[in-house]
Amino acid sequence: MVAESRQELITVGPVSVRFLVTADQSNGTLATFELFVAASKSLPAPTHSHDGYEETMYGLEGVLTVTVDGNVTELGPGQAICIQRGAVHRFDNHGEIDAKVLCMVTPALIGPEYFQEVAAVLAEAAGGPPDRVRMIEIMRRHGLTPALPPA
Repeated sequence: MVAESRQELITVGPVSVRFLVTADQSNGTLATFELFVAASKSLPAPTHSHDGYEETMYGLEGVLTVTVDGNVTELGPGQAICIQRGAVHRFDNHGEIDAKVLCMVTPALIGPEYFQEVAAVLAEAAGGPPDRVRMIEIMRRHGLTPALPPA
């Protein structure tokens, strides 16, 4: 059976996502989305981990710098990385071209709602710093644990 994707592009600062398969389409086993990161931009959320699911990223265009537990990987087209449960990670696009990555989350414990809620908080900040307490609450509610700042 072919899942009909939502095709809604959700923009969160310099990052956009388009869900292709959601939990309701896969009996909760898989969420798949395209991740777009603008050139010379970073993930707007803090470094984080997720204890309830793995996230596999497959490079499609450009190069994304993925840092997992302090180890840096340059993820380019045709390359993949699996971020294990509990691994502290972040990603950045240090390149001069936009990056596009296919992300697969198993099981499907995150969906478009997370990105929509974060986008709303960023929009309310109108270019200023977002409400950190609300951002952390949204992250935790959707299974992401913000990493503690380095000591």
